[in-house]
Amino acid sequence: MVVRTVKSYANQLPADDDHPYRTGAWRPQLTEYDADDLDVIEGRIPEDLAGSYLRNTENPLLPAIGRYHPFDGDGMLHAIRFADGRASYRNRMIQTRGLADELAAGAPLWAGIIESPAKSLRDGWGARGRMKDASSTDVTVHAGRALTSFYQCGELYAHDPETLEGAGPLPWSAGFGGFGVSAHPKLDETTGELLVFGYGTKPPYFSLGVLDRNGVLVREQPVALPGARLPHDIAFTENFAIIGDFPLFWDPDLLAKGVHRPRWYPQMPTRFGVVPRQGGEPRWFEAAPTYVLHFINAYEDGDTIVVDGYFQTEPMPVPDPADGPWAGLKKLVDVASVGARPHRWRLDLATGKVREERLFDEISEFPSINGRVGGRRHRYAWTMTAKPGWFLFAGLRRLDLETGTVQRFEWPTDVFASETAMAPRIGARAEDDGYAITFVSDIRRDVSECHVFDARDIAAGPIARIALPERISSGTHACWMPA
Repeated sequence: MVVRTVKSYANQLPADDDHPYRTGAWRPQLTEYDADDLDVIEGRIPEDLAGSYLRNTENPLLPAIGRYHPFDGDGMLHAIRFADGRASYRNRMIQTRGLADELAAGAPLWAGIIESPAKSLRDGWGARGRMKDASSTDVTVHAGRALTSFYQCGELYAHDPETLEGAGPLPWSAGFGGFGVSAHPKLDETTGELLVFGYGTKPPYFSLGVLDRNGVLVREQPVALPGARLPHDIAFTENFAIIGDFPLFWDPDLLAKGVHRPRWYPQMPTRFGVVPRQGGEPRWFEAAPTYVLHFINAYEDGDTIVVDGYFQTEPMPVPDPADGPWAGLKKLVDVASVGARPHRWRLDLATGKVREERLFDEISEFPSINGRVGGRRHRYAWTMTAKPGWFLFAGLRRLDLETGTVQRFEWPTDVFASETAMAPRIGARAEDDGYAITFVSDIRRDVSECHVFDARDIAAGPIARIALPERISSGTHACWMPA
């Protein structure tokens, strides 16, 4: 491995920090690297694996104003590039406006998601305002740019997808819909279009946009919701975008007083809005109350739209006092506590009715599919399981949605993965012909690796283990960019 240190940052977090999401597996990384000819620890890198796995994650450099939520941290982008049986690695802090201002001030300027916006020292970005846009949630590659985004809305920050050199925010993105762009833009690999959305606290509360294959925003459409909502993801088919209006949202009475406290309203239905991608009024469908953090995929089946995602049985779980001062926080980011399971909704365009079913009983979340079937009929999903009580990925599953069969892989104790991306091999024709790729952090050995699996046989374990220069922080979302 040939490693070059690009830049190092000072650690300004408390010396005696005991926050569970700034220590251990979530310990921030302070150094940016360029590393080539990465060492293969076990197995070999397939010759027909060509492209880049990119991952974004929270990597705080400064202390918090008040309470810290793991999704508040500054963004750090990581990428491993594969070509000709070899691999190289890059990582960079995402140079947001907020991070630049805080580094210049030498102190935090914005309060996070579980603190009052009134505690922020400056105005900010996003769905509720007065928050820092950390651009730390998601990463999507479109029109030759790696775009990072924030789950509470903000600007889309552009990067060279191979060098990770930053090009700043897309000029239109801060003002999109009046509140910015949310995490989870959706790429249609067939058309080259990118669907984006944003949400906020002022009518009409939601906006949907389309970028063409060249990265130009060609359509922005407001979608009226009954009030301020908290959508985190959307789905799409060949002709429609599907948005969710879930009965988990900021308490309207408290919101009127400037307090952003989510509440669960189980007496209300879930509503799915089906919006024509070429523009037009949404059509709404009602289903059982739940909250969907992430969708798997959607497609059209005659007059039916099939939507796969994760149904939560307890969107607002009760904290366990045994978890001490972190009890509430741990429940909110624990997929086991919310009971997230793969689920299918069938929206009948002819009758307006919805049929739904649980697809698998095992709790999992953070899915990946072969991007080539995005918005089209799919059969497979690769999804993560977590350590109960924690936001830490401990296992990988391959779900066959036709047969209901599951392949399973578990990492050893104290080894935690990132969202796993599916990478079709060169020349692949079958949906599952390729590789599943993830970064892992081994806490006991204080190292990180990239693991490459045969996407058809994850139970066999990694076919290649590749060393990274340093242990990286446990992470959230990732994507695959074909060469």
